[in-house]
Amino acid sequence: MKTPQLANMPPQHALWLEIDIQAQQLRAWKDDDCLYACEISTGRAGAGNQQGSGQTPVGWHYIRAAIGRNAPENAVFKGRRWTGEVFNAELAAAFPERDWILTRILWLCGLEPGVNRGGQVDSQRRYIYLHGTPPDQPMGEPASHGCVRLRNADLLWLFEHALPETPVWLHDSR
Repeated sequence: MKTPQLANMPPQHALWLEIDIQAQQLRAWKDDDCLYACEISTGRAGAGNQQGSGQTPVGWHYIRAAIGRNAPENAVFKGRRWTGEVFNAELAAAFPERDWILTRILWLCGLEPGVNRGGQVDSQRRYIYLHGTPPDQPMGEPASHGCVRLRNADLLWLFEHALPETPVWLHDSR
């Protein structure tokens, strides 16, 4: 895998993702063209990079791994592995407090040492993902434990277009 270089961000002539934490919006860009946009849900605790904060990290990242290609829609993941379960109302009722990671996982890795890479601010070691969530969970407002939650249709589009090595810029536009 070729790690993107921070000096080349945003990339020219290649897909990259922008995640605006304040606007709760994800946009996929290529050059000056927005190819895709959708509502998201980021950390209820706001923006921040500290381990254990429950916040969504900021700065330049890249997709380190894409997990779940052959899993069904609404597949339930735990520890980045499909449990064999498929999310439904009965499962939700049986485990009402579970933080559901569904359908696919795009695992992020920070590109900025001391900001989102290394030490107590390492996004990859914090297990920061773009992942699916149950349909009753809100979009357009912060509600996650630090990850970026998406609707299944949006996540499936990203999974096909934002391959590993795709740069991702997370920012709080305030």
